[in-house]
Formats: sequence, C-alpha cells, structure tokens
Amino acid sequence: MMRITEPSRQIDVVHQTDVLVVGSGPGGLAAALAAARAGVETTLVDRYGCFGGNITQVGVEGFAWYRHPATIDSEGIGPELEARAKAMGAAAPEPQSMSHALDAEMFKYVADVMVAEAGIHPMLHRLCVAPIMEGDTIHGVIVESKAGREAILAKRVIDATGDADIAARAGAPVHKTPREKMLSASVMFSMNGVNKARFIAQVKADPQTYADWGGNGEWDIATDGKEDALFSPFLRKPFKMALEAGLLPDNLATIAGTWGTVSDQGDLTYLNMVHLFACDGTNPDDLTRGEIEGRRQAVLAVAALKRFMPGCEDAKLRNFGMTLGIRDTRKIDAVYNLTEEDVRGQARFEDSVGIFPEFIDGYGVLILPTTGRYFHVPYRALLPRKIGNLLVAGRSIGGDKISHAAVRNMMCCAVAGQGAGVAAAVSIKAGRSLDSVDMHVVQGELRRQGARIK
Repeated sequence: MMRITEPSRQIDVVHQTDVLVVGSGPGGLAAALAAARAGVETTLVDRYGCFGGNITQVGVEGFAWYRHPATIDSEGIGPELEARAKAMGAAAPEPQSMSHALDAEMFKYVADVMVAEAGIHPMLHRLCVAPIMEGDTIHGVIVESKAGREAILAKRVIDATGDADIAARAGAPVHKTPREKMLSASVMFSMNGVNKARFIAQVKADPQTYADWGGNGEWDIATDGKEDALFSPFLRKPFKMALEAGLLPDNLATIAGTWGTVSDQGDLTYLNMVHLFACDGTNPDDLTRGEIEGRRQAVLAVAALKRFMPGCEDAKLRNFGMTLGIRDTRKIDAVYNLTEEDVRGQARFEDSVGIFPEFIDGYGVLILPTTGRYFHVPYRALLPRKIGNLLVAGRSIGGDKISHAAVRNMMCCAVAGQGAGVAAAVSIKAGRSLDSVDMHVVQGELRRQGARIK
C-alpha cells in the first residue's frame, strides 16, 4: 500500500471539560445527562447535526418494544427518554408491547431540550479522529469538522461511538465479530399516504406472530416458545407475492420485517425490512455499498407494499434514515466480559449499575421478557483494560456474542450510559481513578437519579 507522511502540526484546544462523551445515541445521551446531573462539567460530541444516534440518525423508533405486563424493566434515564418524548408529542403507542415508539424527527428536538436543561455543552458536526494520550491515559480527543482539526481536553472520556472507536484507537484491547458472521445492517425507512383503516384491517385479518418470523434466512429464530403466539407487526407475505410476480429479484427473498406505528395522518414508520449481510460498520467501503444497496432495496420494498399490502396503494416513501443501522462491530475486552449465561441466567453483580430484562434479540435468538426475569449490568463491563480515564457505554461494552444480543438494545445502552456518566463524575469529585471508584457512592448517585440497581 502506498503511504504518505502527514506533517506534524499544532492543533488549537477549543474546549476543556470534566467529562467528554463521544457519541450521542441512547448510551451517550444517557451518559452525558447522568454526568451533568451528578454535578460536573459535561460535553457531548456527535458527528451529525442532531443528538439521538440510533433513534434520530438511523430511525429506530421502537425503544422498548420488548415490554409486556410481567416485564421488570430498567429504570432511570432510559425510560425517562421515552416518557419525555411522550410528554412532548414525540411518541405514539407501539403495536406489539406496552411501550411508546419514538418519533425520530421530533426526538431530535426532545434531545436538544434535555441537553440544554442539564447544562451540557453541545458540540455537533464533529467527528472524533484520534485520542489525546499520555502513555496509557487518555486526556481528550482530536476532532475534525468544517473548522479543521480541533482538540478537546477532558478529565474523563466516555466512548459512546457504538464501535469502540476511541477505545480501539487509544490502544485498548478490542475484538470484532468476523465480517461474514456480523449481525446484518439495516436501512430504516418510512412511508406516508397510507390508508390506516385498510392497513389495520388487513393486519387484523391476517395477524402475524413471532413464530411467523421463522423460515426466511435472516428471520430464522430460536425462542423459549412463550414468544411464539404473541402478536408481531411482521410483514412477509406482500414480499413473497412480489417475488412471485417478478417485482423483486430472487436474491432479495430475505426482504421482510416489522413496522412500528401507523398514524391517523397515514405515516407508516420504522420499517425494518432491509437487511444487509457482511457489512462492517467500521469499513467505509462497506458503508458506502450498504447505503446505496440499502436504499435500492428499500425502494423495491415500497413498490412491493404499494402493490400487495392493502392500505399502501397510494402511499410513497417518506424518508430514509440518515445513516445505516449497525448492530455489530467492535467490543472491548473489559475488566469483566458478560456471557450468554449472565444474560440468560439472571446474573447478579455487586458492582451493578442497573438492570435490564431478559430480552435477547440477535444471532438467531429471540427471547422476550414476559416472565419478570432480568440481569444486572456490571460496572466492570464498561471499563476497558489498559487505558486510564476511559469508560465505554452502549453496545460495545464487554461481552460475548449472545450477551451482545441483549446489551445492544437501546434501553440497555442507556443503562450502561447512565452508569458510565455517574461513575465518571464520582471519580472526578473523589479524585480517584475509574478502576478504583467507590461503587457504593456510584450506586447511591444512580439511585438518586432514579436508576434501579438490584
């Protein structure tokens, strides 16, 4: 490979803060809110023009679609995001659960308001490109923007990029699922002009269950059996009809999936129907191919729905997500790595920073939390090895494949994020390193903020 030598240069320090959170998805947003509420100066950086990550930038609106009457759910900032969205007119009842789907567009404003109320310093349109290191300790990051390269210094950094970008570049040990075995990426899209009455009548005439997910490649799943008869907003038959009619090519037999809400105004949202395999979210060439191919497939899916799904005859594409939905890239090798046994066996940890119900979705497993089972999220899973002043929040915390299928879910990302934000703040106030922080103090502050620890 040809290489060039980049000349050394001096970079302006444009900002200094106590806690710097990089990435503003559910994990990063929760981390920033938690740190600020714990009383330290907090800065939230994102590469796009809005906060919210997977919610606002990808368009994943089903925040707690796993919730059922017997579910013992997380508490704290995660449910607060849902409740605040509902109060601000940015949510609607979700069809398969006791939850509200978030309005991805309006949630951009909800996040703005919550960030401002907490006194968080916002820094949008900045892509983090390198950590600022002194030995094995991180002291901030370098970002790139329309203004060029800038440096941001911080006492503690929280990597909420979803891909462990900061941790990996700082030298923390990480691992990545082989490309061909990664969970698929998705292009989320929505439609408008849907006749709600006709659409819902068809759904009721031919109700789908989680058992109907099986037998179609991406949607082959193993369950505990208790999920099989539950209603699912799942659509496959219109796409099978489109295949038979030649509207879809044979290689797109895996187009199928779920819808989120259908409004009185005819908006059919959170269409999770396009699944792109062997797409590595840390590879820009894969991302380029995925964005282009995903939009192509989404347009074909819209055409199939218009022709074969009652209520969609006069509908059209409303929008694509701003970027691909990535489920699976790097994970840190943490001080403790969660296991399948932990998330399926109601693991309990003394250093718990929150709870998450037994909800596992990925790698061919679907377990819904209908019986009140839950596990603890341990602080040690947020703590990367070898690097000081750094915590990781969101889907890249330490764990194995099946534990990832649990902790990658947005509510659990918020649990980890709140834990990381509080721990960072407590460590600063006490003058202690992140690996020696007093967990009793951390847990006390988390409880004060409304989180459930045990």
